[in-house]
Amino acid sequence: MEIFNQEEQEQVVHAISLAENRTSGEIRLVVERRVHNMDAIDQAKYYFEKLKMHETTQRNGVLIYLATDDHQFAIIGDTGINNKVPEDFWESTKELMLGYFKKGDFAEGLIEGIQKAGDQLATYFPRRADDVNELPNDIYFGKS
Repeated sequence: MEIFNQEEQEQVVHAISLAENRTSGEIRLVVERRVHNMDAIDQAKYYFEKLKMHETTQRNGVLIYLATDDHQFAIIGDTGINNKVPEDFWESTKELMLGYFKKGDFAEGLIEGIQKAGDQLATYFPRRADDVNELPNDIYFGKS
């Protein structure tokens, strides 16, 4: 799937690693071209469960879902992080990302969203000495 070139993929994965180095939270990114028979939020929920993000120890996983051809995306967090962040946090993060997406700069928009989510995770779930990376940091490419 050629949504990102190699350098962009590496930059996005690096942003996830940097964000996770400051927190016990987990960030996953799912990218596909089209939303399949549902809206972006439902698709994000599907992948949240499929990727076992609800199984993190502190329930502090964040999933960013992007369907490039359908121009839809969603950000969802597990109960641990949702109970901590301000009520409008995910919406304000989406607005920040949308500014980049409208210019066709998906990689930079994702990096900004990842950094913002990472800041909140680090605030409420700082990295501990015994922290283990519970989920992979790579981009999960869904169905085309």
